[in-house]
Amino acid sequence: MNKDDSAQKSSAKPRRGGRKSGGRAGRHAERKKGTAGMAVRPGLEGGAYKPLSDRDIERIHDTALNVLANIGIGEPIPEILEYALPKGCTLDDNGRLLFPRSLVEDLIDISAKEYIVYAPNPKNDLEISGQRVHMATSGEAVNILDYETQTYRPSKLVDLYDATRLADQLEHIHTFGQPFIASEWSEDVFVHDMNIAYAEMAGTDKPFALGIAMVDHIDPLVALFDAYLGKEGGFLERPFCIFGGCPIVSPLRFGKENAEVLVKVAKLGLVGDVAIAAQAGATAPAALAGALVQTFASSLACLCVMNLIQPGAATNFGIWPFISDLRTGAFSGGSGEEALVIAAATQLANHYGLTTSVPSGMTDSKTMDAQAGYEKAITTTAVTLAGGNIVSCYPGIVGSLLAQSFEGMVIDNDMMGSVLRLLRGVEVSDETLSYDIIESTVRGVGHYLNQEQTLEIMQTEYLYPAIGDRRTANDWQDGGKETVYDLAHVRVQQMLSSHYPAYISPAADARIREKFPIKLDPKDMKPGNGRW
Repeated sequence: MNKDDSAQKSSAKPRRGGRKSGGRAGRHAERKKGTAGMAVRPGLEGGAYKPLSDRDIERIHDTALNVLANIGIGEPIPEILEYALPKGCTLDDNGRLLFPRSLVEDLIDISAKEYIVYAPNPKNDLEISGQRVHMATSGEAVNILDYETQTYRPSKLVDLYDATRLADQLEHIHTFGQPFIASEWSEDVFVHDMNIAYAEMAGTDKPFALGIAMVDHIDPLVALFDAYLGKEGGFLERPFCIFGGCPIVSPLRFGKENAEVLVKVAKLGLVGDVAIAAQAGATAPAALAGALVQTFASSLACLCVMNLIQPGAATNFGIWPFISDLRTGAFSGGSGEEALVIAAATQLANHYGLTTSVPSGMTDSKTMDAQAGYEKAITTTAVTLAGGNIVSCYPGIVGSLLAQSFEGMVIDNDMMGSVLRLLRGVEVSDETLSYDIIESTVRGVGHYLNQEQTLEIMQTEYLYPAIGDRRTANDWQDGGKETVYDLAHVRVQQMLSSHYPAYISPAADARIREKFPIKLDPKDMKPGNGRW
């Protein structure tokens, strides 16, 4: 048995069935995780917002399958052809890989419809299924927005460690995706990839993800995670990191490096994390329906590759149509069209039971201002209500994905909490209808502040912002008239000056540093390092 064969059952435990989560089992899971009795929690059910009709979905699906059958995907790599051609795919006269309609539909049917995202700490494991919503960070920016100077500077490895341990404390970030690169190691991609993995593993015990473009780096990364666990093969038993990338370059051709990663991930039996980010008006049709068709077809091609290699494979179906400002051709991540098209993409994938990864929270503003606030909130609200499984909210991202703000991560954590509370909805029961309480209060003291019900549901029904300013106007004036951005800056300093988690044991750290070129200085991983 070769290494790839032995790993087939060590994935994120994909399941193809359509089992409905919730009920008694769901309540038991909440109690086990310690989320019972909270106003919001990971895995709330979405799907209420549906911008497409059933007929719209049928037409988009039909056109996407025509694209795959007749136009196909260009520049297929040999590793994909090895699996695709024997199963009925063909090459046209231009070498484009064509996928028969019936094959695509069969592979949609057998692909995993749910799976577990493992975390280094099992209490943070996530069930991805149905239209259960989880919030994530995403990337990969190349700069940090400095609060004091309001200028951009290149992002560094230690910044990634700091961002990870900040997200570790933000309750509405459920899984951590690499938000930016370590620019000082961008020329040495091997050192870069080993160190971003180490930084994220050191900073959080939530699930995390890496953007990996070099297939040769996956085996060393698996070995690094095994060294952390102190057990060869331990990572593949509980893969707590997901490797992601963009296997298709729009319009409709494979990108060699990321396609090789996709094949490798499938062979290892891991979850395939795919992001197809065609930009309407630039690398996809300007018509929103056309952008959906092309992006859906590209995402389906990746799902097909995964399931041709590993039948029943789990894929984060990353259908990420982006928007252009047609006046300039520039990317516009915070537009109303972006909110609409991503919600439609989510609905489209959910129609077929696919587990989704979808973006939100992008802004064209260059700093954390009112524009950033409304752009981030409208896109996140739309895609969350549509029922995206892993919503890459880009907390703290600014400048059309160019830079990351630490203060923005804290502000957006509040925003994501509010969106999740909206998603949870109003619970109507004999108890919550409150007839008896209304009667007794009207005939009695005339207010509800001291009612037993009020005290009981303060935490279970109501969510309170961590930094959102609810002071009186006088208190705000007396306190220095701080904006939420100012309050977030203070909060970031407090959180990063005190939270230096020891998730990597000294023994594991020694094993890792002996075998891998780890550049994160231990002095930067303890209080008193002078950064905060």
